[in-house]
Amino acid sequence: MTSELTLHRRKPTRPLISLVPMIDVLLILLVFFMVTSTYLNLDMIPALAQSDSPAPAQEVSGEANASALLLRIGADGAPYHQGTPMTLPELDTLLAARLGDDPTTQVIILPTGGAALQSLVSVMDSVTLAGVVNMRVVRLEASP
Repeated sequence: MTSELTLHRRKPTRPLISLVPMIDVLLILLVFFMVTSTYLNLDMIPALAQSDSPAPAQEVSGEANASALLLRIGADGAPYHQGTPMTLPELDTLLAARLGDDPTTQVIILPTGGAALQSLVSVMDSVTLAGVVNMRVVRLEASP
C-alpha cells in the first residue's frame, strides 16, 4: 500500500507596492525646498506705491523736483545729509527749516545695507513728526 502524498505549495504572491518610501522621499524634498528657499524680501519698507504718488506740477512740466531732501542712513545708524552726519535733533531742525521754505518737500531716505532697522524707524519717526507728507524709502540693488 503506497499512499501518495503530494505537497501543495501556495503560489507566491506578487510583492505589494508600498507607498511609504515614496512619501518619505517627498517629505525630505519638501523640507529641503522649505529650508533653501526665500519667501519675502524684508529689506524694503514701501512708504508709498508708485500708483499712489501724486505727480507734482513741476514734474509734469518736465522740470526736476527741486524740493527733495535726500537722507542717507549710515552703517553707524546716523542720518547723513550731503555727506555730514547728523543727530536726530539736528535732523528735526533741518526738516523744520526745509518745511518752512516749502511744505511739499519730499524726503527720500536711503538706508545703507548695514544700518540697523531701528535707526531707519527713528529717522522715519522724526520725518513724520516734522510734518512731511511725502516720504519715500529707497533701496539700491547691487548690479550683477
